[in-house]
Parts: sequence; structure tokens; C-alpha cells
Amino acid sequence: MQLRDFEVLTFDCYGTLIDWESGMLKALEPLTDRLEVELAPDAILEAHSFYESTQQAQTPTMRYPDILSVVYKRLAEAWGVAVSWEECERYGDSVRFWPAFPDSAEALGYLKEHYRLVILSNVDNRSFAASNEKLGVSFDAIYTAQDIGSYKPADANFSYMLEHLDKLGVAKEKILHTAESLFHDHQPANRHGLHSCWIHRRHAKEGFGATRDPGAMPHVDFRFRSMAELFEAHRAEGR
Repeated sequence: MQLRDFEVLTFDCYGTLIDWESGMLKALEPLTDRLEVELAPDAILEAHSFYESTQQAQTPTMRYPDILSVVYKRLAEAWGVAVSWEECERYGDSVRFWPAFPDSAEALGYLKEHYRLVILSNVDNRSFAASNEKLGVSFDAIYTAQDIGSYKPADANFSYMLEHLDKLGVAKEKILHTAESLFHDHQPANRHGLHSCWIHRRHAKEGFGATRDPGAMPHVDFRFRSMAELFEAHRAEGR
């Protein structure tokens, strides 16, 4: 199997193309700076991932900024810090400030010459539009949690994407789902029979950070540490 066997790359965005962990940690500073005991970054991210995924499962139609606002409130309660709802909402609006990984825009620009590019993201349309400006590429289709009414790893998100891509004439075997999160993306991709490419951004770190522990390791067809490694591997196949 080669990268050039595929016609469409479907992407998770946050954690894969956008550096959501550094964006989260920066936006959480008004809360974490008030803690009596300093927490390690991964401890903050793991707590965040628990409250985020729990809230997404309980309120699947809630917009992502509102999910984040509730997460901020839950973190404050867990850490014994009093916060206002206005402060929670400011955190909910922080997605637009999260930075892209340094290699994302260049890699996407190259890959756009060879594939149709699609987004499947746990976010709302307004937040993604702000992130898309940092990525510098026009995606061929964008499917968000707001469009679908649920959050990955729900099967509904992948069913929605596959149904819509089928209407665009894309066969499932020509799709390569490309993502960092084993929990949100690779496990459900396995359930739906999709080929997948793991962009292992956290390769130098322990644990799962802002994503959840998947439990069992899902199957992946390709594994790279960055988007830069992905597009260099594609170039190498051409040579």
C-alpha cells in the first residue's frame, strides 16, 4: 500500500493541523495561574480531555465554544477556583487563537496538488473558519460537529462523512483518514473500514494529552510524526 493509492485525504483538524494543546494551555492561564499547586501541562490537558469528552457525549448538539465554556467551569470546580461565566465564555471563544503547527500550511499546500482534502472536525463552523485562515488552503469539503449534531468518536460523524463523500463520487477505499487522536479518529475509522494515517504529534511525550486513552491500539496503515513527514513520504514515492 502506498500513499499514492488514495484520492482523498480526510483530516481531523485540532491536534493534527492546529496545535490545540498549546492553544488550550495558553487560554487556560487565567485559571491555572490561580492554582495553589502548579500542575504539569499534561495533567491539565488530561483533566480537560475528560471533561470535554464527557460533555460532548452528554450534550452532542451543543456548539463547541459552549462545550469549552462548560469545561472551563468544571475545571475550576475541580481545582477549587471561583470563576465567572463571562470568564468561561472567553475560554470558549479561544479556538480562533489556537496556532497551526508550523508544518501544516506547507504540507497541505503540497498535498492539495495530489488529493482532494476534507475536514472532519469536532468543532463549530465559525471556529473552524478562523482556524482555516491559518492553514492557508481551500478544503474540498468541511464536515463539523455542528453540521452533524454529534462529536467524534461517535459513529454518526463518520457515517455522515462517508455518505456525503459517496455523493461526491468518492469510493471508501480511496479515502485515507489522517489524524492524531487514536480515541477520536482511528478507533472509529477502524469500525468504518477506513484506511488511516496516524500523525503522531505527541511521539516525544508520554500519555495522550488532550485526547483520551483509546484503551486498545487501533490499526493504522501509515504512521508519521508530523505533516512534514507525510508529504516527504509522498514525494519519495514519486521518486
